[in-house]
Amino acid sequence: MSAGIHAVTTIDFPRWDQALLFKILDNIHDVVLVIDSHTTIVYVNEAYARILGVPVEKVLGRRLDKIEPDSAAIKALHSGKSIKGSEHLKSLGIDVIGSAFPLYKGKQIIGCISTFKNVTEELELNRELQQTKGVADYLKEQLDQWEQLPLSFKEYVGQNRNVKETLILAAKVARTDSTVLIRGESGVGKEVLAKAVHNASRRKNKPLIKVNCAAIPESLIESELFGYEEGAYTGAKKGGKLGKFELAHSGTIFLDEIGDMSLTMQAKLLRVLQEREFERVGGSATIKVDIRVIAATNRDLETMIDEKTFRKDLYYRLNIVPLNLNPLRERKDDLIALTQTFLDQFSREVGHELSLSPQVLRIFQNYNWPGNIRELQNVLEHASIVCNGSTIEIHHLPANIIPMNNQPPDLKDKTYNLKEIVARVEKELIVSALANNNNNRTKTMEVLGISRRAFYDKLRRYGIEE
Repeated sequence: MSAGIHAVTTIDFPRWDQALLFKILDNIHDVVLVIDSHTTIVYVNEAYARILGVPVEKVLGRRLDKIEPDSAAIKALHSGKSIKGSEHLKSLGIDVIGSAFPLYKGKQIIGCISTFKNVTEELELNRELQQTKGVADYLKEQLDQWEQLPLSFKEYVGQNRNVKETLILAAKVARTDSTVLIRGESGVGKEVLAKAVHNASRRKNKPLIKVNCAAIPESLIESELFGYEEGAYTGAKKGGKLGKFELAHSGTIFLDEIGDMSLTMQAKLLRVLQEREFERVGGSATIKVDIRVIAATNRDLETMIDEKTFRKDLYYRLNIVPLNLNPLRERKDDLIALTQTFLDQFSREVGHELSLSPQVLRIFQNYNWPGNIRELQNVLEHASIVCNGSTIEIHHLPANIIPMNNQPPDLKDKTYNLKEIVARVEKELIVSALANNNNNRTKTMEVLGISRRAFYDKLRRYGIEE
């Protein structure tokens, strides 16, 4: 049998009584509030107490016009029209969004129903985003000329226009304590830029502590960042251990590969960024720190936010002044300067001057450089080791960057040291696997068939890690 226009009765639902309806309303996530024609609050669901933090018994029977006289519910009651949108509840100091509509008995209005949810945090985050955009615009307008860059930035090789703009903005923000987010593909020099920002800041004589968020296992990252007390877990050091945030106190902490951090750790990091305080693992004492935060990532954070794998509120906290570094393929005008810088370095190491043949330079100009500046450095280091003379030729280059139409390498100049050859081949395979997997290290480990520990050990051994 029908129980009304919007419901029917069944074996499981033989009748619709008040208790059942209240139970349904109490399971609705948003606040549901009902007032009568005199604005007396006659019903609120459990979400009211959960979201607004006010016990239900404190509001039932009270008149809404005495608590929130400008509320949408009262406007809907008096106008007889439904109202949708956002409003600020002065009595609670929060922003809400929802709808209110009058209740009729016949043609007479007997009350009003209002449903809404608290959106204070979202609105505050949007305000912060607008503020940070304003700060970034202001910084860009106030940029110093290239010649006025601090020494630490002049050591950053690059005459490319986009690189210059990034360095000038970085020099400006270095004088502040604002959080910096460095973005760019793996190998573009994010750590080099982070060091330049630190060395140009008022904290330059204090520690710069680097944390590779992707290299630390999930089970250890909390204790690595925040430290732990003695007895916090099996195997914990006697006396406990300071975490990276404490080590960086009064200085700078560099959170590399921040996009690889789990959602659980993102939430804990957010608190540190907001409050500049935390507790060690296994401890209860709150530790306050004075730090400057620089983060870096090669991930698409905006897409990760859409996919719910990166917190939007953390993104806003980090993205105060974004510094974007272009890949090497988009700044080929810097290729010769970068090449010469590395050649000078390796010339000192091998004890004689090194130069490139015209054929090698042509290969460099045509190559896409998926591993960016780090790959260029590794290629030149490889060539400087196997080259017996002063000119680097095509056959001195790693096989993966030599075009197929070039002649096979001449073995007469190759070393026959087995250990050295194995190391070179291993290094080339890792660099190539990283490039083929878009620098996704987890996928690269799977392709290579090695453990996380072995993978990162080889990155450090061969100088591949940024």
